[in-house]
Amino acid sequence: MTPEKPSADGEQTADGRASDAGPAVDYETVSVPVLVVGAGAAGARVAIGLAENGVEPLVIGKRDHGDAHTTWAAGGINASLGSLDPEDDWTIHAADTLDEGHFINDPKAVELTAKHMPDRIRELDDWGMPFDRTEDGKINQRYFGAQSFRRTCFVGDRTGEAMLDTLVDKAQSLGIPYRDNVMITRLLSDGDRVYGAAGYDMESGEFVLFESDHVVLAAGGSSALYNRHSSRDEENNGDGPALALDAGASLMDMEFVQFHPTGMVGDRYGEDWDGRLVTEAVRGEGGRLLNVDGERFMEEYSPDQMELDARDVVARAIAQELREGRGTENGGVYLDISHRDDEYIKSRLPRMYERFMDLGVDITEKPMEVAPTAHYSMGGVDIDFETGETGVDGLYAVGETVAGVHGANRLGGNSLAETVAIGALVGDHVAAQVTGDDRNGALPDGQRAIAEREFRSLRELEASDGDETPEQLLADLGDLLWEHAGILRTDESVSAGLEKLRNLRERTGNISVDGDRTSLSFELAVDLSFSLTVAEALLLGARKRDESRGAHYRADAPDVDPEWRRNILVDQGDTRLELTTRGVAEPSEEVSEAVDVGYELDYHHLE
Repeated sequence: MTPEKPSADGEQTADGRASDAGPAVDYETVSVPVLVVGAGAAGARVAIGLAENGVEPLVIGKRDHGDAHTTWAAGGINASLGSLDPEDDWTIHAADTLDEGHFINDPKAVELTAKHMPDRIRELDDWGMPFDRTEDGKINQRYFGAQSFRRTCFVGDRTGEAMLDTLVDKAQSLGIPYRDNVMITRLLSDGDRVYGAAGYDMESGEFVLFESDHVVLAAGGSSALYNRHSSRDEENNGDGPALALDAGASLMDMEFVQFHPTGMVGDRYGEDWDGRLVTEAVRGEGGRLLNVDGERFMEEYSPDQMELDARDVVARAIAQELREGRGTENGGVYLDISHRDDEYIKSRLPRMYERFMDLGVDITEKPMEVAPTAHYSMGGVDIDFETGETGVDGLYAVGETVAGVHGANRLGGNSLAETVAIGALVGDHVAAQVTGDDRNGALPDGQRAIAEREFRSLRELEASDGDETPEQLLADLGDLLWEHAGILRTDESVSAGLEKLRNLRERTGNISVDGDRTSLSFELAVDLSFSLTVAEALLLGARKRDESRGAHYRADAPDVDPEWRRNILVDQGDTRLELTTRGVAEPSEEVSEAVDVGYELDYHHLE
């Protein structure tokens, strides 16, 4: 998927190479029953489900095997085990999730996740995930923001890494084939069904055509579009949602972007650390937020839930402190855990302790400087959560690539939960769809022509020698979104952002790629197209939703509007993106009862 795609003319030769459609292009062809795009937790769990049902998928990832973005999820994974709070159950987990999502979550998605998570945790435990334990041997659980009970299971502050290691080990024990360092740039689709995918090997530069009747997108989200974010710069650029949209699927609720309250402050720790996550586990273990005057300001904004209120509430509180001049000279506030015992901090937060020690800060003695950072995309592909189906036959999606579980704001600890709870369901469902009636590699000529046109377009992109670098264009896009679709938004600011986005698109016609197809410059040039598409959907949704709900805060419409309890759908029209809305279903009776009870975290249990 590149900024410009030439039209294809002429016929195809018998071996599938282009004749007069354009210069001949060489490529590898791979035929598989199921192609899983994304090698993080969601993709791995789907693949395990397929293999356990007798279907051998091929899993492809953009990085080395085991180096997916899941490893950056630190604090924990939710399940109503009741290890410490036996009154907790899945209906309360679902109620907390709906409340945090301001009730525009897909209730079925929420209930499936909450109901299945205890079994998924026990499964991960059986597979060897080294969960922290209580003194009596139960899986330990900690408080996370806006959760009524201690529900977040953890492995210190490296939960995502431990979980991915466990899933990869399980997948390898099943002999699931992986292919690393491959980027998918286009799905092969006629809008009604999918036929495979086109991409390139990022190490060799070779083009690869994947023939498959079943493609599962598990490629992550799009929070790295912002200039301050908690992702690697070359991850979470929106490729999953953009690929699905181009293939004929719908996106949903793209305006909802979670700004995590505690990202590192680049002016203090260096540009390479700007926006990097300081895990919510620090606050879950009793960390306190202080302004430059030493005031524990959450007492003013949320006296009951304090630092463990919802992420959107805490992020806006920090933003308010900064706007009113009570931030540090580096543009942050302080997060202090030093009142806890030194050994407790080192055992519960080993990664945070080691990271800050490397930067010359002993968090057992001194506070960290933090400020909000773009962290997670609640919006994504619209799917059926029992099946992963997108509405395009043979195309499925799962994980942060999709929308629905989290609504207007994600409950901390639910991202990892969604990957394995829904990933298991999708794996089982897709396996049942693989039959002897599949094409077995017989790619229609029209789809082969699309793939070859894509390869020629990528080759042209590689040769681009204009004046605009993809690095600068992406940086300017990040600045644009932070300024015009950040924590605070207005109709005026979002509309101005859309106008700037049009100008930015025009600049891509003068792009320059420094290096061949194995270079980072080329990778970022491909990312740019995905990012521009997702940024447009985000801005359009933010302008259309003229209310404030969860992570979407419109300063010119600061209240929740009951009439806006609707999802915004985005589809690819003939010439532009088209937006429609859809009402939200009601939760089940048992979850509605838990909502009505109004369970709520009392932060002061920690003190």
